[in-house]
Amino acid sequence: MSTRKRTSGLDAGELEAKVRTSANRIWLAGLGAFALAEQEGGKLFKSLVKKGETIESVGRERFEEIRDGAGAVAEAAKVKLESATDDVRDRASAVWSKVEREVDGRVASALEKVGVPSKSEISRLTRRIEELTAMVEKQAKSRRAPAKKRAAKRPGRA
Repeated sequence: MSTRKRTSGLDAGELEAKVRTSANRIWLAGLGAFALAEQEGGKLFKSLVKKGETIESVGRERFEEIRDGAGAVAEAAKVKLESATDDVRDRASAVWSKVEREVDGRVASALEKVGVPSKSEISRLTRRIEELTAMVEKQAKSRRAPAKKRAAKRPGRA
């Protein structure tokens, strides 16, 4: 008699199928989130580049007007333009990094909730399996060796 309860009337095969389907859907959702983040990040980057180009264009025109008047003022405009370009680049990089961290965190969390083992857990289990395999092989060799010795001592019977 089994003391194990059935989960919601599902047998093991149905439960396994539901878990696999759920894990697959979570994986696909993670991939979709990553693709969306990549797409939106690309749009944001393009928008920032366009704004940067606009700022650069305006800065260059302004620089040319001021250059004729005074070298010091022209140098200040150039520094400001470079700073604005660096700022846009830094912001785009920060936004992209944040999106990557968020997607990575959510996918890892979803996989952990479903019970998918991490890379370190798989590595640890692989090492343990290798150790156990070596132990079993060693035991098998030690059991075969005495049997061969006994067979060699007995003269062949026909």
